[in-house]
Amino acid sequence: MKHVAHWDDVEPYRREIGHIAGDWYDLGRAAGSVDVGLKRIQVDPGKWSTPAHSEGAEEEIFFILGGDGISWQDGEPYEVSEGDVLVHLPEREAHTLRAGADGLDVLAYGQRKTQGNTVLPRAGVAWMHPSWVDVGGPTPWEREAAVGEPEVGEISPRPSRIANLSQGLPWELETGAVDLNLGDVVGSVETGLSHMAIPAGAEGYPPHCHSAEEELFVVLEGSGTARLGDESGEVRRGSVVSRPAGTRVAHSFTAGGEGLAYIAYGTREPNDVVYYPRTDEIRFRGVGVTLPAGKR
Repeated sequence: MKHVAHWDDVEPYRREIGHIAGDWYDLGRAAGSVDVGLKRIQVDPGKWSTPAHSEGAEEEIFFILGGDGISWQDGEPYEVSEGDVLVHLPEREAHTLRAGADGLDVLAYGQRKTQGNTVLPRAGVAWMHPSWVDVGGPTPWEREAAVGEPEVGEISPRPSRIANLSQGLPWELETGAVDLNLGDVVGSVETGLSHMAIPAGAEGYPPHCHSAEEELFVVLEGSGTARLGDESGEVRRGSVVSRPAGTRVAHSFTAGGEGLAYIAYGTREPNDVVYYPRTDEIRFRGVGVTLPAGKR
């Protein structure tokens, strides 16, 4: 199906220079996302994911798929491990990740905003894609590598912008599915993240489509069926489903015999309108009102 991919079928690209090393998978583009992006980063043991950086306009959310390590933020190191969620708001703390002895497997979500710039404070450069402030010379990643590894001191208590799945805010659907809100827990603003667990044979949210919000789903456990309009296809761990805004194609998930669990990421657009074809209703996000659509 269109807008469905699997991470096993995505060719990785290598990013390695100095203390930074890992394999990158562009899952968002593989699934056809438009205004949001998703990368899977497998950081080598003891290595770092990226230069320490702060985004000028984009909000970033990270979900730790496996392994452990530290989140380095403005010189403060915090422990992270499987099931942890981190948010980094624009123009806030410079951040990067260092893998532990077994490596670190990360889902990195972000917006695709062309007007933002990325500041690398340790490298002394601002990256204004596709170039940087003093055009030419060493790239920002080369400059970061030349500075050497960030210093890591004593581990600090975790701030509220880092949380674990166990701290999610639960919402139980009539079908028995449980949606754990993680974005609100860590303080995301323009985007959200949640963990959905659907019992065997049950459906998650009913079929719906968004006018302005884009969503990305990554299956973590079990298997089931994704329905996109009149099409349906099997999904399993590693399946990535993209739902760009304004497609008029309703989507839903139904769990197989093992149940189904996925991570859902999406934008938060106050002018979004959601249409539910099964009940012919529309919901206006900004005012929190649901009305009959009266479709003819």
